[in-house]
Amino acid sequence: MAVDYLVIVVYLAGMLAMGWWGMRRARSKSEFLVAGRRLGPAMYSGTMAAIVLGGASTIGGVGLGYQYGLSGAWMVFTIGLGLLALSVFFSARIARLKVYTVSEMLDLRYGGGRAGIISGLVMWAYTLMLAVTSTIAYATIFDVLFDINRTLAIVLGGSIVVAYSTLGGMWSITLTDMVQFVVKTIGVLLLLLPIAVVKAGGFAEMKAQLPTEYFDPLGIGGETIFTYVLIYTFGMLIGQDIWQRVFTARSDRTAKWGGTIAGTYCLAYALAGAVIGTAAKVLYPKLGSADDAFATIVKDELPMGVRGLVLAAALAAVMSTSSGALIACATVANNDIWSRLRGTGGNTPAGDHDEVKGNRVFILLMGLAVIGTAIAIDNVVEALTVAYNLLVGGLLVPILGGLVWKRGTVYGALASVVVGGVAVVVLMATHGILANEPVYYGLPASLAAYVVVSLATPATDAAVLAAWRERLAGRPAELASEPVPASQ
Repeated sequence: MAVDYLVIVVYLAGMLAMGWWGMRRARSKSEFLVAGRRLGPAMYSGTMAAIVLGGASTIGGVGLGYQYGLSGAWMVFTIGLGLLALSVFFSARIARLKVYTVSEMLDLRYGGGRAGIISGLVMWAYTLMLAVTSTIAYATIFDVLFDINRTLAIVLGGSIVVAYSTLGGMWSITLTDMVQFVVKTIGVLLLLLPIAVVKAGGFAEMKAQLPTEYFDPLGIGGETIFTYVLIYTFGMLIGQDIWQRVFTARSDRTAKWGGTIAGTYCLAYALAGAVIGTAAKVLYPKLGSADDAFATIVKDELPMGVRGLVLAAALAAVMSTSSGALIACATVANNDIWSRLRGTGGNTPAGDHDEVKGNRVFILLMGLAVIGTAIAIDNVVEALTVAYNLLVGGLLVPILGGLVWKRGTVYGALASVVVGGVAVVVLMATHGILANEPVYYGLPASLAAYVVVSLATPATDAAVLAAWRERLAGRPAELASEPVPASQ
């Protein structure tokens, strides 16, 4: 294991070094939060793929393959479909807005008001829980590597991510994500996938050893697939962690085609995870938990050195999602909540240096909160389900409605967030957090509230819509960086 340890230590040291290097580039708010909005197609597609394919997609995707066979690919597959839909239909318009958060987009579209801060609170809760679930995954990886206890593993992994994210913001995260993308590609697709299939005796032997349901593309069940689409495909369309990466694109063309490449990569990654899990089922048919499949096959079947690289790939998957969620959480907390409570609306007379310092402090504070919450929470699946239910049930309709329906109003958006969010919370309390009903009924309730209240209230002011159209076209109005005042 000495060689494996060396691979991991070199990898972690490299992450910290890139954080230090990124600090030298992050001299303004734009550089710190969205990498100066100048990523080209290669870096954009690599980093976008890195953030959406986290520990759940890697360790969890293999676990679903172990449990259901090839149809276990559907969870990660729907993530890829969501990224493709975002890239093809919405990313160009989102990139042209030149904002920092989803709530700023809502302010521009609806003319300000209370919808912005309420949506900020919902988005903050989502990004916080997303960062927490990613951070908890360190416990699994470091247990395999070093046999250390859960709390120490979370503190160790979380501290490294907080350190490089705080130092250089989005530039550090972009650099580390690009390395993590390469490591994941080599470790999972080029090494673990073929080795697992060969160790299992090839596809013919896998088919001979396992029930036919393992090779049924719909074996996981239609209702489960539908739920994945509602939660993950729609969640990809509106998450602050994903939008903040869209904001880093050099142009709307980069956002569209780079995201399309990343989404296609996700589809291949989904199938790879399911095949690895299926192979693990042949090799270890009696594992106590499906989520142990990844760690078991890595520990028992891979040669020294290769094992370290594949474990580094798993670590890369967790770190890329964790860092992306962390900077999104801090950006929302500072720009959408704290600045509004102070009455600055996200725009202060302070210079770039002070804005970078303020955002750096918020990343550090949110990072400490994430590590503390991760230590206190045991159930990763429930935490992630709460996050996505709130996101989709509360924010999907007003965000997509604002992009495609000009009759939507600020009051309709506010009603949609409140009704959808309350419905999701109540249904989770009555039916259980892991039930399908919260998102099945919360989303239609949000849509109904949006349409009814929008039609029952005065249309959005023509000046607000005109400024919105200018921003969508990439022609900022005179006060484009300021939220447009609500029409009273």
